[in-house]
Amino acid sequence: MQMPERAAAVSSCRGAFVCEQPCINSSTNVEAEARRHGSRGNAQRRCQEKPRGSCRRTRTHTSKGLFEGRTLKPGRTSLTKMSWCSSFRGSKFRHVFGKPATREHSYDGVPITHSVHDNHYCSANPCFIAVVTECTAGGGFLVLPIHHTGRVVPQHPRVCGHRGRVLDVKWNPFDDYSIASCSEDCTVKIWDIPAFGLQQNLTKARKTLVGHSRRVAIIEWHPTAENLLLSSAYDYKVLLWDISQAGAVILHPVRVILMPVHHRYPSEALLLSVSFNSDGSRLAVTSKDRRVRVLDPRLGKILQVSSYKSHRANKVLYIDGLKMLLSTGSSSWKHRQMVLWDAEDLSEPLYEEDLDGSAGVLFPFYDPDTHMLYLAGKGDGNIRFYELSAEKPFISFLNEYRSVLPQKGLGVMPKRGLDVMACEVFRFYRLIAVKDLVEPLSMIVPRKKTEVFQEDLYPLTAGNQAAVTAREWLLGINRDPVLISLNPEIKPENPYAEVSNERLSSIGFMLAPPPGVVTEDQDFIELAFLEEQLAYQDAKYPEDGDDLLSEWQADETRLPLWTYCCEPVETPPPPGDHELLQAFYRQQDQIRDLRMELTQKEVRILQLELEIKNYRNHMRANF
Repeated sequence: MQMPERAAAVSSCRGAFVCEQPCINSSTNVEAEARRHGSRGNAQRRCQEKPRGSCRRTRTHTSKGLFEGRTLKPGRTSLTKMSWCSSFRGSKFRHVFGKPATREHSYDGVPITHSVHDNHYCSANPCFIAVVTECTAGGGFLVLPIHHTGRVVPQHPRVCGHRGRVLDVKWNPFDDYSIASCSEDCTVKIWDIPAFGLQQNLTKARKTLVGHSRRVAIIEWHPTAENLLLSSAYDYKVLLWDISQAGAVILHPVRVILMPVHHRYPSEALLLSVSFNSDGSRLAVTSKDRRVRVLDPRLGKILQVSSYKSHRANKVLYIDGLKMLLSTGSSSWKHRQMVLWDAEDLSEPLYEEDLDGSAGVLFPFYDPDTHMLYLAGKGDGNIRFYELSAEKPFISFLNEYRSVLPQKGLGVMPKRGLDVMACEVFRFYRLIAVKDLVEPLSMIVPRKKTEVFQEDLYPLTAGNQAAVTAREWLLGINRDPVLISLNPEIKPENPYAEVSNERLSSIGFMLAPPPGVVTEDQDFIELAFLEEQLAYQDAKYPEDGDDLLSEWQADETRLPLWTYCCEPVETPPPPGDHELLQAFYRQQDQIRDLRMELTQKEVRILQLELEIKNYRNHMRANF
């Protein structure tokens, strides 16, 4: 074959190869390929010489979502430009990952409670972490300084003033040294924690809220008003308390949100979860009938009720900033699912997604600053990350953290307690009951320059300053949370001015109920259920001696006669390694002495048995 003919054949083969390629490039790339191997007219002519359909090739849309159907028809001079359809959204939180703490930086040796309630059993703030523990008598929880990591000694002091098992604990969002706890003994207690932590067992609470006749399962602080606490119990009552009232024991709540009427116990009054909106003017709840409701917490009026029968809600959460609600529960096929609702219309959900077929309760956590949603299941080892938006499809999956150790509950650190220089946007405290371990888990956004404050990751967030007082909120004033900057160099002032007493008096006059109509009924209702709950407590928890309430004086000078301590030793843990080693040696000596005493008692028992046997033989021989 001559050289010109060989070159023409090679050019023809190359032109055919170009025509048979999948159409994943633009027309400019094809023209460049044609100029590289021959003229544009030759490439078109060689393509037309092939049989019809030989240059037609189609790439269908795969499950990865990378390519769509592409067709190259004979005689076309250019290819259709591909429309790139990526399965990922352009988000700066796309690569967020979970970073668990090491064993040395975790809390080891914590006897986590064995309770089966669907609560978190853990609460954290920038100063302390509180964990509900298992106790032999009464109920208690452990309070540790946030930097007290490592091994926790069994003799560490605890808060153990409840007579029943503790079911939930919550730190005051406006006071890092005040914590509330609810228990099976039908009471809610407010505790004051010393600045340097507990040095001995704490058995005396600052306030005791006596308003329920069954075990209290849920407590929640108001997000903007100071000293307001909500409690829900198995007596179908939802009460709102003002803990700033005088006296060590508070008998009357400031609001009765829900309660039984005429001995009827509606299922909507037995709550499974509660969530305030950003200013505290609305309350979203899920009840025993597995529906989502929106209430006015001042009036106790139900504003919205979900009627969607294919979703059985268990937990609910307000999505601040997007005017939405998110609930987790189960579908008709017993699959775990999450549902997104319009906060103003609960007739139909905006979004619904089935997740898996597990049976554990899904706990939702939402960060309004980053619009990220976290879903963690009780008994699961994984945590899913999502990003929420106001436009469809509303929810976008980002990533997932996986662990082989299941979590019994989770605590969340407020944003002001995060390590902003490490690009930490969220922090969990996983309760791993099988290991007696509390493991911090940080959500990190990878950035190249970690020594610079990332303003796009940390906008202004809610601080530890109340926006309104309890009296102002009860009179109808709504305010958004006071925002602070996580940058230590910026400290914005409180944008809300103080309200004068004259204005409060005028507002109170306008909002006060008519005399003789509501006030008398309210007093009658309070007296009725107060007698019921006190009678129930006296019957279920009998006490020796005087009544418990008589020991709690207004001046707080007299201590209660009883103490339900979890540990017999009330001394603080050894401060150093040398003292710890000495305490260990003393315990070994005590164990050795106890073993010798036990051995002597066993020998004495054998001697007595032998004497009894000889005496019986002697009696038989004589008779």
